Amino acid sequence: MKKKRKAAVNILFIIVIVLYGGYLLTENTLKQNNEKRLIKYLPIISSELEENDLSADEFSPVLLAIMDQESHGKGNDPMQSSESAGLKRNEIDNPYESIKQGVFHFSEMYKYGNRLGVDLETIIQSYNMGPGYIEFIANNKSAHSEKSAKTYSEYMVEKSPSIYTCNHDKLNFRYPYCYGDYTYAEKVTAKLDAMDNIIENNL
Repeated sequence: MKKKRKAAVNILFIIVIVLYGGYLLTENTLKQNNEKRLIKYLPIISSELEENDLSADEFSPVLLAIMDQESHGKGNDPMQSSESAGLKRNEIDNPYESIKQGVFHFSEMYKYGNRLGVDLETIIQSYNMGPGYIEFIANNKSAHSEKSAKTYSEYMVEKSPSIYTCNHDKLNFRYPYCYGDYTYAEKVTAKLDAMDNIIENNL
C-alpha cells in the first residue's frame, strides 16, 4: 500500500512539473511573439517621433509601452489612435496611419503639457484622457496620481452621464469612473523598463 501511495505521489509530482514546464514555455512563447510584434514597428515610431520634433531615443520606449498597453501590437490600429483623430474606434485600418496619428497625438500632448508645466505621467495619462486632463492638473497645480485621474474622470462623467456609463457594468474595474482609464499612466510606466530591454536587444 505504501509503495502504491509513493508511486502515485511521484506520478502526481511529475505531472505537476510537466504542466508547469508547459506553462512556462507557453508564457515565454507569448512574450517573444509580443516582442516581435512591437519591435517591427520601432523604425516607424522612431521616424514619426523625429518628424514631430521629439527624440526617438528618449520617447521610443514610451510609445512602445503605449502600443503594448493599447493593443500588444495587434490589429490594424495598434496605437488605438482613431478617436484622437476624431474618428470612430478602430476606424483607422492601417498600422502605419495608426502609428502616425498616435505619435502625433502623443507629441501634441507632450508639447502642450510642457507649456503648462505638467509631469510626464500626466502627459501619458492624457494620451488616454485628452488635453483636458493636462489642463486639470495644471489648474490644480498638482501632479498626476490615480486620485487625480479618478477626480477628472468623475468630473467628465458628471458632464456626460449618458455617454460614459461603463456599459452600466458595476463589475467593470473603472466603475463609476467611466471616462478613460484612471490607471493608464501607471500601466504604461510599468512597461518602460521592459521596452528599454526590447529595444536594446534588437539594436
